[in-house]
Amino acid sequence: MSSSETWTIGRLLTWTTDYLGKNGADSPRLDAELLLARARGCQRIELYTAFEEEVAEDVRGEFRELVKKRAGGAPVAYLLGEKEFYSLPFRVTPDVLIPRPETEHSVVAALDRAKELQHHGRPLRIVDVGTGSGIIAVCLAKHLPGTEVTAVDVSEAALKLAKENAARHSVDGQIRFMAGDLLADLPPEPSFDIVVSNPPYVSEAEFAELARDVREHEPRGALVGGPKGTELIARLIPQSADRLVEGGWLIVEISPMILDGVRALIQDDGRFGDVETISDLSRQPRIVAAKRVATA
Repeated sequence: MSSSETWTIGRLLTWTTDYLGKNGADSPRLDAELLLARARGCQRIELYTAFEEEVAEDVRGEFRELVKKRAGGAPVAYLLGEKEFYSLPFRVTPDVLIPRPETEHSVVAALDRAKELQHHGRPLRIVDVGTGSGIIAVCLAKHLPGTEVTAVDVSEAALKLAKENAARHSVDGQIRFMAGDLLADLPPEPSFDIVVSNPPYVSEAEFAELARDVREHEPRGALVGGPKGTELIARLIPQSADRLVEGGWLIVEISPMILDGVRALIQDDGRFGDVETISDLSRQPRIVAAKRVATA
């Protein structure tokens, strides 16, 4: 980007798209637009009516730094400090996973089952295990007013961020945030109607194959479940069975590669009846939902 040339918005976007594409970005044009909008302090859509406008040197300087970091593999969401999920903006940092569209299926599954489980005489109780930036807990609290939501994470930094996101969306009074290892550190009461979780489920082998920006920048502990990928889920299943009311649901996001293993773990526990698999938009199995049943 030579300073002697006139850099209009259109020209800057064209150059940057080519540069990021050569440096491995999956969506170089979108990345360029998002980063330029951030540097310019405007909405991305505003760029389309300003292609011929010259970009000021200070804006170019800020944009240049963002582009360098993106070319080095830093995810756009971390550079922007924000990511949209379920039509809501969430603050994100390298302390938490970047929200992904697949996880929206967990929210939908929980909302669907919440309609069936409305209790007379007490609020519905939902726990989000491994809340990260709080996306699931916040969305459920937002769409289920009056529901008591508990958000658990082993990371204090993640919990701090989740609290910020809850306050941003005015549901912080509805969510109880707790530090803990899955459900093990929660008080024995109350029981829950729904346990929902996007736990670490990537196997060690899968992790080695992930894209560089994920592997090198997102928190490994929030991605890797262990050598097989099912290790944390294997602990969560019996803990959930202990804490769910009869007729309550366990909803877990998974990798398609561990579907059979997760279903076998649920079956082996013996306290779940209906086990459903929900596919994502790519028709890959993404969510397993299991209903807690009465046991003799």
